[in-house]
Amino acid sequence: MTILKRKHLQLVIIAMLFCLGGKAFGRNINPYNIPRNLVMEKDSVLRHVVLFKFKEGTSTDALNAMTTAFSELPGKIPEIKDFEWGLNNSPEGLEKGFTHCFLVTFKSAADRDTYLPHPAH
Repeated sequence: MTILKRKHLQLVIIAMLFCLGGKAFGRNINPYNIPRNLVMEKDSVLRHVVLFKFKEGTSTDALNAMTTAFSELPGKIPEIKDFEWGLNNSPEGLEKGFTHCFLVTFKSAADRDTYLPHPAH
């Protein structure tokens, strides 16, 4: 999985805001004039992106424990609709230390909001 450049990461963040129904801070957002048919509709899903980088020297056991714990969340939090993760494999060298990407999918912002303070999370 390729970790995105800063510019691309900004686009991911903007896309995540669109996942909230095209609204942020109580007003419509569409700074790039993305056609409405490409912006999430009410029956779409919400994807939560989590990127990790670790301190130099973090042990393989610690990394494995973290990925195992994260991978077990869908079995502990019923609001998680889908879950994927992967490691950076981009040859560009622009990852700035980020090595792990987790993509957590929810049916709605309300489900994501239930997940965030969940004790398993």
